[in-house]
Amino acid sequence: MFTGIVEELGRLESLRDGRLRIAATRVIDGVEMGESIAVNGCCLTVVAHGDGWWEADVSDETISRTSLAKLSDGDGVNLERAVRVSDRLGGHIVQGHVDGVGEVVDPVPDLRVRVPDGLLRYLVEKGSVTVDGVSLTIVQPLDDGFTVAIIPHTADVTTLGAKRPGDLVNIEVDVMAKYVERLVSAYLPPETGARR
Repeated sequence: MFTGIVEELGRLESLRDGRLRIAATRVIDGVEMGESIAVNGCCLTVVAHGDGWWEADVSDETISRTSLAKLSDGDGVNLERAVRVSDRLGGHIVQGHVDGVGEVVDPVPDLRVRVPDGLLRYLVEKGSVTVDGVSLTIVQPLDDGFTVAIIPHTADVTTLGAKRPGDLVNIEVDVMAKYVERLVSAYLPPETGARR
């Protein structure tokens, strides 16, 4: 579980043969094998680490559902360690389970992102969404995506400030919206029920 508050801007060193290597310092301070670290909002398991780097195995499923394969060596990545029970929840509940890949339409400060049709129903005004692991508040849901207002601090300490039109981003919608949909869909007529 994560909060969507990025702790460190790391750097991709390599992604080859199912192994991702990230240059980082803060998120690996005291790290142990098997712990979770979110990379651009994708929950990965630490399988190796050393001075200034850590590695994770990346499954074909993760590659097919995220934008990680589109990264190049040297690219910046948003990093966050898993939340502790005693931590503040400064963002929202983020699982690190990417729901889809979106496309940047307009850059910051008024970031506009196009998302797959199946995610549109989870986007509401002032609702939460995660873009490349960053917890954000939706300003306006659109027919093909949403807009969010990015403050200068967020643009500076995450990869969002460097995103340009056409760039791909990992999207995680609010998990509570998905649970509510699942719970109420059984009580709705079939023609108005939620798609599964």
